[in-house]
Amino acid sequence: MTTTNKSLAQQIADNLLQLRQQAPLVLNLTNYVVMNNSANALLAIGASPIMAHSRCELAEMVRICGSLVINIGTLDETWVDRMKTAAQFAVSADKPIVLDPVGVGASNFRNQSALEIATIAARGNRLIIRGNASEIIALANTAELTPANAAASVKGISKGVDATDSSHSALQYGQALANYFNAEVVISGETDFVIGKNNRQYQLNNGDPLMPKVTGIGCSLSALTGAFAATSQQPGLCAAAVMGIAGQLAAKNAKGPGSLQMELLDQLYSLNSKTIEQNLIAKNIL
Repeated sequence: MTTTNKSLAQQIADNLLQLRQQAPLVLNLTNYVVMNNSANALLAIGASPIMAHSRCELAEMVRICGSLVINIGTLDETWVDRMKTAAQFAVSADKPIVLDPVGVGASNFRNQSALEIATIAARGNRLIIRGNASEIIALANTAELTPANAAASVKGISKGVDATDSSHSALQYGQALANYFNAEVVISGETDFVIGKNNRQYQLNNGDPLMPKVTGIGCSLSALTGAFAATSQQPGLCAAAVMGIAGQLAAKNAKGPGSLQMELLDQLYSLNSKTIEQNLIAKNIL
């Protein structure tokens, strides 16, 4: 039986309606693998995507966008420099920044790049970090924020871009990141956790096991988080709920990963207040 907090569901539904009414422009500095996925997810939910990577136009793009999403999936030295520059512009323009530290824990270059970008982005006090459990743990370890009572079995080492740790095991690390960067932190996994800037924590149990079989689902979630960040005070919670419910419903009609991707876009497009209230499995845990 679905456990639904109706007031929480209504809050998320109201934020979704507000997003669709405002149709924010979301600037994405994201990786080659997921540009199409992220752009389509943003369009389906009612936002407007733009992918811009040239240093020559970043200042102008940041000024007209509602938020900035930085995804380090296919990073190199040039892209890292542009991401830092974009983050600096966004801080100056008082725009929210979503950082997706893809693959952090796999290499020192990723670890240090993500930490440097997060440090710049945090200066604006509008940072949201969205990653899987291993990425969150690795980023906290890189920042030397390992909780004193953390489990010894937790490693924060990514298998490529895939998590090897559970989202439950990353919760303390996520809280450490939230405190250190004054940021909202979203930990994705079989169970999603959202740590708000007011230290409120939410647990969400929507989604489907088929979702990790489609590349870029997490990246699309980061893009949606950027859309909600432009229009809402609870972007991490709203985006995680919307993606989880859409994925869960999409999986019912999908025959495999290929059709799931198509069904997911359709579900994001058609999601409404009634569907959210009927399907949300979430609770405030702190």
